[in-house]
Amino acid sequence: MSELSAAPPAGRARGRIEGGPASGTTGVTPGRPRNGWTLVLAGLGAFMSALDVVVVATALPTLQTQLGASLADLEWTINAYSLAFGCLMLTGAALGDRFGRRRMYVLGLIVFVLGSALAALSPGAGTLIAARVVQGAGAAMLVPLTLTLISDAFPAEKRGAAIGIWGGITGLGVAAGPVVGGAIVQGLSWQWIFWINVPVGLAVAALSARRLRESRGPRPQLDITGMALAGIALFMLTWAPVRAPSAGWGSAEVIGAFAAGTVFLAGFLAWERRAPYPMLPLAYFRRRGFATANAVIFFQFISLIGSLFFITQLFQIGLGYSPLQAGLRILVWMATPMLVAPVAGALADKIGNRPFMVAGLVMQAAGLGWLAAVAEPRVGYGTLVAPLIIAGVGVSMCFPTVANAVTSSVPPSDVGVAAGTNNALNALGGVFGVAILAAVFAAHGSYASPASFIQGFRPAEWTAAAVAAAGVVAAVLAPSKHQLLDG
Repeated sequence: MSELSAAPPAGRARGRIEGGPASGTTGVTPGRPRNGWTLVLAGLGAFMSALDVVVVATALPTLQTQLGASLADLEWTINAYSLAFGCLMLTGAALGDRFGRRRMYVLGLIVFVLGSALAALSPGAGTLIAARVVQGAGAAMLVPLTLTLISDAFPAEKRGAAIGIWGGITGLGVAAGPVVGGAIVQGLSWQWIFWINVPVGLAVAALSARRLRESRGPRPQLDITGMALAGIALFMLTWAPVRAPSAGWGSAEVIGAFAAGTVFLAGFLAWERRAPYPMLPLAYFRRRGFATANAVIFFQFISLIGSLFFITQLFQIGLGYSPLQAGLRILVWMATPMLVAPVAGALADKIGNRPFMVAGLVMQAAGLGWLAAVAEPRVGYGTLVAPLIIAGVGVSMCFPTVANAVTSSVPPSDVGVAAGTNNALNALGGVFGVAILAAVFAAHGSYASPASFIQGFRPAEWTAAAVAAAGVVAAVLAPSKHQLLDG
């Protein structure tokens, strides 16, 4: 479903980055890969991952009924995926750099397919949640490598347009999710939202093994200590918000998880400063483009994934639509990345990423705030269309330009590291988003009736709007196109 005055623009990175290896890609076959195949196959991997998140969100009310799932179970159905996805993202990018990006991309697809099959065969909520962990682990390998493969295939002056098309393909997955999910759940069964991944994933894996060029990053060995410290830190920092709605934000478990995550994160940062081949050169965070893009995606995904969790349920539980009817009505929100992202990506090559990030977050905040203001029992669908479109256009403007900004902030050889960091933060943001909005929802409403659901929905969406508005600060601090060229 899911940016420097100090930094040279993409394609002009020079020399060594402090704390990291020299720029340049090792183990790469001479010549540029076939761009069309790279864009299609990498885009399909992102499409599958995005489709899966939205399809599962659409099926939540059905899972609640057929599996007897509680609110906590529904949260875990989303968060188990995000937990594995976020914790293993940097590891997936590092494995691709060390053992081959094509090889690890194909392996990620296979693991994702395996998790999908296990999810389809799940007899209850517990096994479904475990299967979602496997899916998340596969996605952690394949998703950051989609950007790496595309960035390696296209020159700097065309990369923004290519990433915009990648965002459009991802947007197609997001747009198709509610309709596909609704049609499958209503016409077949919820299990088929997972079975559909199996033939598609195997076909993409087979084609990728044949058509993509192999490449590796510049590090001759894995940073095992860094991988372990980062994995534990991210696990603890995601476990805390996942458990907070059930255990309480002030509980010993949640506070202890936050504290442990902070300690391991500090250990990771200390280790990366002296590691001979760090998995994440910390000097990148001194670049405005890299730091601000990662901050933007974190705030955006708190707002976006938290909203997705509740908006899909609003149409079914709060307003009484069937899964397919709900999917069709959400399409005005979810289809916008397919239409807007390619345009935003192409224009960003000419005028810079910052205007789109700022405007995107402003529109996302405005749309979600408007939605919160007008949501009420028996509200007409026509009243909801405009805020959904505005929020969707905002997301669509921000999504590809953040990806373009973060990957253009580092040398071409370290695009995998940049993409892994960015995706880890958007996954962490998604976990926080579901947890925070679920806590706000539970404090004001419940699933007892449509009216009580909407009583909780409105303050939850106001919270999502406020978080998106807070992200505008980071977007404003991003470098302009002029500053990039001067750098």
